[in-house]
Amino acid sequence: MGQERTLSLVIPAKDEAANIASLLIEAFGVMRDYHGFEVVLVDDGSTDNTLDTAIRTARALGGRLVTVRHDQSIGQSGALASGIRRARSRLIVTMDGDGQNDPADIPALLQKANTLTNPDFCIAGYRKNRKDTAWKRFQSKLANRVRDALLHDGVPDTGCGLKLFPRDTFLKLPWFDHGHRFIPALVRGIGGEIAVVEVNHRPRTAGTSKYNAWNRAWAGIVDLLGVLWLLHRTRVPMIRESAEADARASLAERS
Repeated sequence: MGQERTLSLVIPAKDEAANIASLLIEAFGVMRDYHGFEVVLVDDGSTDNTLDTAIRTARALGGRLVTVRHDQSIGQSGALASGIRRARSRLIVTMDGDGQNDPADIPALLQKANTLTNPDFCIAGYRKNRKDTAWKRFQSKLANRVRDALLHDGVPDTGCGLKLFPRDTFLKLPWFDHGHRFIPALVRGIGGEIAVVEVNHRPRTAGTSKYNAWNRAWAGIVDLLGVLWLLHRTRVPMIRESAEADARASLAERS
């Protein structure tokens, strides 16, 4: 994989040409002094010029941009997985491509990460003051309460796209469509640590949301049942020492 980079910002985007340039300008501006920072943009089958706009913007800024393009849209979870696998950093930050997440919150996530000792962790953003419609906020609040009551992941806002976790931790998780909404629960399921950081949230200024009440509700019910099953069946081994080491020790003692 070449020289390891310290932080990759992974952004899935579909038809976000009107938002992606300003988002990249903000991200590179916030992280310009952070050694090895890169942005991994996954164009999930856009029909506009999202990818070209991103490339032109990164070149003008002199920032490192890695791009992945899907021929057809496979959804946010699949786009995130493609981007994280392509990233070269130890730490991953994820962010939506619509500009509603604020890159200025990334340093706070990194600061929180420095306080954790568990090698597997997830720091989840919490959009306490959401800038969405009242109906959308109601749906989200209800879904979060149901999810937390069943999964006990300790995250008040699992739908927030702004998260930070080690790349190696992500690669240990089972993955499926809409799995990005359950990253904290899945990380906890493998014995990882969860932390929450309050983050800014901004109104969408251009483009349209890729979700509606029906696809959110139906996918949420099906996936929640699947995650409950996965967590129920997950077993994390606690390894004290290896058999090979024991055998060598025994041979040394006999000699």
